[in-house]
Amino acid sequence: MPETTQPATTQAGTALDITGWTCPAPLRDRPRVVMGHGGGGALSAELVEHLFAPAFGGEVLAQLGDSAALSLGGVRLAFSTDSYVVRPLFFPGGSIGDLAVNGTVNDLAMSGAQAAYLSCGFILEEGVEVSVVARVAEALGAAARAAGVEVATGDTKVVEAGHGDGVYINTAGIGLIPEGVDLRPQRVVPGDVVIVSGEIGLHGVAIMSVREGLEFGVDIESDCAALGGLVRTMLAVTPDLHVLRDPTRGGLAASLNEIAAASGTGVVIHEGRVPVPAAVGNACAILGLDPLYVANEGKLVAFVPREHADAVLDAMRAHPLGRRAAVIGEVVGAHPGMVVARTGLGGTRVVDLPIGEQLPRIC
Repeated sequence: MPETTQPATTQAGTALDITGWTCPAPLRDRPRVVMGHGGGGALSAELVEHLFAPAFGGEVLAQLGDSAALSLGGVRLAFSTDSYVVRPLFFPGGSIGDLAVNGTVNDLAMSGAQAAYLSCGFILEEGVEVSVVARVAEALGAAARAAGVEVATGDTKVVEAGHGDGVYINTAGIGLIPEGVDLRPQRVVPGDVVIVSGEIGLHGVAIMSVREGLEFGVDIESDCAALGGLVRTMLAVTPDLHVLRDPTRGGLAASLNEIAAASGTGVVIHEGRVPVPAAVGNACAILGLDPLYVANEGKLVAFVPREHADAVLDAMRAHPLGRRAAVIGEVVGAHPGMVVARTGLGGTRVVDLPIGEQLPRIC
């Protein structure tokens, strides 16, 4: 529908009744859950902020970070939980088992915490082959050992055939936050430098390629990885990082918008500086997708005080998971809560928070 400040009218000049009109995009006032509610964008945020948060209450929950930072017995802990419903279960570069570990470990790392223990809940569909479950469990165990975290407790449930998708996994994790580390968007200020740890969009495109049977001329693998070691390397340079996020659902665009909104600042990125692999860029061009909105599972975005940015960037590039790290933008006082991108042609465009997810079920 055209944007107008006046009521829409017919050619005869009478007002149009639009109450019965429908739209292919999910509407925010729909009475039923749609796939977009799980996509990490605006619909997800509204579900959390207007339904779950008021129902649960609590100051810790109000942080709405990747993990909750809390104090218990005089110790600062990070605590996080996530559920994994990716389809297919195995994909180039990983599996649902790898995701279940790395996703939760990374959420803890975004608080600066070293993950220590995980819980693991398996929801199995009746009829799934035991050998498939064994492959997932083996992958999960190997990922936990690689990340230096122990699976300390778990649970198993089985649902009737047709009421699941083979295997779903829930993990929760806890870790210690080092003294002097305070990572949260409220610390972001104009002048901060925005750094991304490497090439974006690999996970989402890898999932899409195997799910839809697409070929792009080259093999594209997920970037699924545990980021705890990279974060420790960055904190060794300075504990005064302002905020970290891993741009999973909704991609880099969603993370930048969430930080801008929570900090009340504006963010400017330079499109030409964002590291997008050629294969991802070509795939997105063919499919009409924007790499900024495509999910990642082994990348982070950091907001760093300008005086520490060069040293942090050098340290990131010396780490295996940060070799392609790049400065992509800065924080400004203008347009608070908004992210804009400067294009190669010298123009600017608004990078909105996505409504839902370009590709659902990617984690």
